[in-house]
Amino acid sequence: MRRLPFPLASLALLTASLALAGPKAAPAAGPRALVFCAPGYPGTTEEAQPRMDEIAAALAEGAGWPKEQFGATYFPQEKAGLTRLAQPDVVLALVPLPFFLQHEAGLKLTARLAVVQQDREAEEGWTLVAKKGAVKKAADLDGYTVFSTAGYAPNFVTKVALGGFGPLPASVKVTTGGQVLSALRKAAAGAEKLAVVLDAEQAKALPTLPFAPELEVVHVGAKAPVAVVATLGDRLSAADWKAVQGALSKLASTPKGKAALEGVRLTGFVPLDDAALAAAKKAFGGATK
Repeated sequence: MRRLPFPLASLALLTASLALAGPKAAPAAGPRALVFCAPGYPGTTEEAQPRMDEIAAALAEGAGWPKEQFGATYFPQEKAGLTRLAQPDVVLALVPLPFFLQHEAGLKLTARLAVVQQDREAEEGWTLVAKKGAVKKAADLDGYTVFSTAGYAPNFVTKVALGGFGPLPASVKVTTGGQVLSALRKAAAGAEKLAVVLDAEQAKALPTLPFAPELEVVHVGAKAPVAVVATLGDRLSAADWKAVQGALSKLASTPKGKAALEGVRLTGFVPLDDAALAAAKKAFGGATK
């Protein structure tokens, strides 16, 4: 059901405590890297690498950096992404908002630009879906499991994606994985207390499912940035960020840059909606689950 918003390594996994210890300062000069990390999305690091090489080459050219000293890598697993982000040569991260909020403090992330994916908006809301007639208000989720591809960041699901729905029962359990279709099928069957939180792309595809009549949209959250480009601590100087910001903003205006963006299913980068980001950060920061 889900299409990959950026295309698709085996790395030894660092413990979460080490990965979250915060970024080390980057060397003054030398290799630099961009990491795409999108937990729950399909594909592999190896499959993505040719596209990553294209985007890295286009960005390096636009920023005036040596091509041989700038690279990009994609990770569909949170732990592998954290392992790579902990390395001091990584100066940029392109990540979904749930990942950003989950690791903002630990990695000293600063959101710089909003990412615009093909056929999507820069800011979108998340949708709660459940068995038709089973859930009308937040209290009805008592004893429920809530599945979402963003479930690796449970506070995001309960307080950002479901923001405005109402206080959730303490019994609500958040789970994650890549099997969205399977989760929706189980929710439609009604054999277990299961609800699903979908991103806008998944929600758009919902009516096409053969069992869609057995499901019901219960709540749609406020719009928030879908994904962001972020810097890590002080690894990138102000002058270097200015150079790469210009390159990112102009990427779609060059044939090579446009082709590289199309390869990773992006259309470009735009200024962040500061109010929408601040609201999401406030909700996430005030989360209790």
